[in-house]
This record gives sequence, C-alpha cells and structure tokens, in this order.
Amino acid sequence: MSRTKTGGTWETIKTVLIAMIIAGFVRTVAFEPFNIPSGSMIPTLLIGDYLFVSKYAYGYSRHSMPFSMGPEGGRILERIPVRGDVVVFKVWVHKRDGMGRPVLDNQGRPVKDMVDYIKRVIGLPGDRIQVVGGILNINGQAVKRDRIEDFVELTREGNIMRAAQYIETLPEGRTHRIIEFQGDNGLADNTPEYVVPAGHYFMMGDNRDNSADSRFLDEVGYVPADRLVGRAEVIFFSGDGSAALWEVWKWPWAIRFSRLLSGIG
Repeated sequence: MSRTKTGGTWETIKTVLIAMIIAGFVRTVAFEPFNIPSGSMIPTLLIGDYLFVSKYAYGYSRHSMPFSMGPEGGRILERIPVRGDVVVFKVWVHKRDGMGRPVLDNQGRPVKDMVDYIKRVIGLPGDRIQVVGGILNINGQAVKRDRIEDFVELTREGNIMRAAQYIETLPEGRTHRIIEFQGDNGLADNTPEYVVPAGHYFMMGDNRDNSADSRFLDEVGYVPADRLVGRAEVIFFSGDGSAALWEVWKWPWAIRFSRLLSGIG
C-alpha cells in the first residue's frame, strides 16, 4: 500500500512537472497571453481584452524569455516587423510609490522597471515621422485619413465615451481605425519630425490623444529591435469589467462575445 501510494504521488508530480515544462516552452517560443489594462489602443483593443502574442513573429531576444532572463545580444532568427503590425514591446519606466512620486535608490537615483507596452508600428528604420494638425506624415507624405462614425462605448463607470473616429490608410495600403478625443489639437497632434534610427521602430497608439508612445522621446521614444516581444494576433477573451470573477451570474452580460477569437489588424 505504501509503495503504491508513493508511486502514485511520484507519477502525479512528474505529470505536473512535464505539463509545466511544456507550458513554459510554448510560452517562450510560440504564444504568450497578454491583457489590455489601458485605453491607448482603442478602438482596436479595449480595456479587458485578452490576447495571444506570437513570440516567433520577429525572432527571439532576451525579452522572449520569461522575466527577460535571456542573454544579451540582438535577436535570433530576426524578422522585420511590417508597418501597421500591433506589437508588444518592453519599455523602461520610472517606478512610483502609492502617491505617484518617483522611487529613489539609496544613492538618490530614480528606480526604473521594465514593463510591457502594446502599440502599432508606424515608423521603420530610416523613416521620417511627423504629426501635423492631427494628420500623420510618413516620409513627407500625409497619410490618408477618412472620417467615419463616432466611436461610442459605455465605460466601466457607466459613462458614455464618444470620440471622432477615422480610418487611416498607411503607405502600403494597410488600414486601421484611430480615434481623436481632442480633435486635432491634442498634446501630440503637432510634433517635430522624427528620424527613426537604424535598428529601431516608431510606435503609436490608435487612441491618438491618450497614448504614451514614441512621440514622447523621454518616455518611450524609439524602440530598439531587441525590445520587441511579439506580434498581437488574436483576442481570445474580452470582458467589460462589470462582473467580478466570483459573480458567475453576471458573466453572460459582462463578456464581449463579438470580440472573442477576432484577429488583430
């Protein structure tokens, strides 16, 4: 009896370990789940969306590993992103306390954390990027932008959110939707011209007036190729936040069924 129990316990442990190894391998080399905590990519991605990111899309760097524990030194099997891809990447940000104040180390220097951002690739190495009166310009040419119906959504607080919505057509013909909450006079609707360095990319959020992106050089700036984590592929779950995990009876009304298994473009 004792040996039987011991053998059964060991088999269970082995099964769990093998499952963890397989899950870790898949997460490292194939797909990793991410959730959307902010509205910087509205209308493409909403707060409460859960999506899969393909780790193999652009090859592998240290940031392909859990907790960015891989070795330094570029990318393996590198592939170049296509303009218009929605990409997860790493950014160093200042760590702040509960009062919003910067956290300092014992030498008085700001402490930084590396966090995940998700934005759209707008500029490739060597491109000239500028926003003039809300219109995106790439290499001196204004990007086509067509006004469509307003974007309207009920927020988690029960308020109606409305914004001007456009279809933007990138030079290669790829299209996506953007919104402008402040019209064409937002904080970053008139910028200097940016020249994207070699080995870097210029990222922008689709929610143009509410996105910390490459337009803010001191905050995000140009994104090095080795900071790319992967390409956003598909939304596998989406909830509007109106139901807690234990409020099972509210789930049918909290789940955004129309977004399930939808591709990201």
